[in-house]
Amino acid sequence: MKINEGSLDRTLRVIAGLILLALGLLHVISGVWVWVAVIFGAILLVTGLIGFCPLYTLLKINTARK
Repeated sequence: MKINEGSLDRTLRVIAGLILLALGLLHVISGVWVWVAVIFGAILLVTGLIGFCPLYTLLKINTARK
C-alpha cells in the first residue's frame, strides 16, 4: 500500500468520517441512513488515517506530493 492521499485530503476525510459516524451513532438520522452514515464514515476515517484509498488506485488518482 503506497500513500496516495495528500494531507488536505486526509484531514477532510477524517473530519467527514467523524461527522458521519457521530450522526449515525447518536441517532441524529434514522432508518437505513444510519447504516449508510456509519459505513461511509468508517471508510472515510480509516482511509484518512492510513493515507491510502483503494478507489484512488483504481482511478489512478494521487493527491499526495511526490
